[in-house]
Amino acid sequence: MKAPESVLKKQASQAKIASDALAASRAAKQKKRADKKEFFESAEKYAAEYATAEKEAIDNRRAAKANGGFYVPAEPKLAIVIRIRGIIGVSPKAKKVMQLFRLRQIHNATFVKLNE
Repeated sequence: MKAPESVLKKQASQAKIASDALAASRAAKQKKRADKKEFFESAEKYAAEYATAEKEAIDNRRAAKANGGFYVPAEPKLAIVIRIRGIIGVSPKAKKVMQLFRLRQIHNATFVKLNE
C-alpha cells in the first residue's frame, strides 16, 4: 500500500529540518571550539599582563626602598557606584547626588571618573 502524498511531504520536510539542525549543531560546535581557544588565549594574555604589572610594582617598591625613598603606586581613575538602598530615610542631599549619578532605582550602577 502506498503512503498518502501528505505523509510523504511531511517526512521529506522533517528530514530536511533534521539535516539542517544537524548542520547547525556542527557549525555551533565548531564555533564553540574556536571561541574557547580564543578565550583561553586572551585570558593568558591578560594574566601575563597583570603579572608583568605586579612585578613592575614590586620592582619599583624595592628600588625606592634601596634608594631610601618611597614608591607611591598609581591610584585608580575609575570607580563603580551601585545603589543598594531605597528612598526611605535618605537625606535630600544624598537623593540629589543619586539623581546626578542617574541612580534612580535600587541595584542600578554607574561608572564615575575619580577627581577632586
